[in-house]
Parts: sequence; C-alpha cells; structure tokens
Amino acid sequence: MARDTRSTAAELLTVRQVLDELGGISRRTFYRWRELRLAPTCIRLPNGELRVRRDVLDDWLEERAEGAAS
Repeated sequence: MARDTRSTAAELLTVRQVLDELGGISRRTFYRWRELRLAPTCIRLPNGELRVRRDVLDDWLEERAEGAAS
C-alpha cells in the first residue's frame, strides 16, 4: 500500500498532461507562468524535456484554491 502512495507522488507528468489537467491552457501560457515563477516547479530531464511531479502539481493547485488559508 505504501508503495502505491509513493509511486503516485513520484509520478512525473509531461507538460501536455499538466496543460490538460489545468483545463487545456495553452503551452504559451504555461511557459509564461514559468517565466513569472507562477507555474508549478518543474524537473528538467537530461534531454531538455520538462516534467512536473504529481504531488507538486496537486500542492500547487491546492495553494490556489479559493478560500485557501493565506
């Protein structure tokens, strides 16, 4: 059971998967958010591609929920 939790937290999402989860925002918007340091923290792979850890995306979304504690 603990392994399932760890594998879910360690799941790496592609930029496309993140865009889809965010309701289909544009790639340009995502990269603009990165420039402004508003996007979730990304991991750059050796081939230059970006990935976002599932738990990082979930935490990032939770922080932006309306009514979230400041």
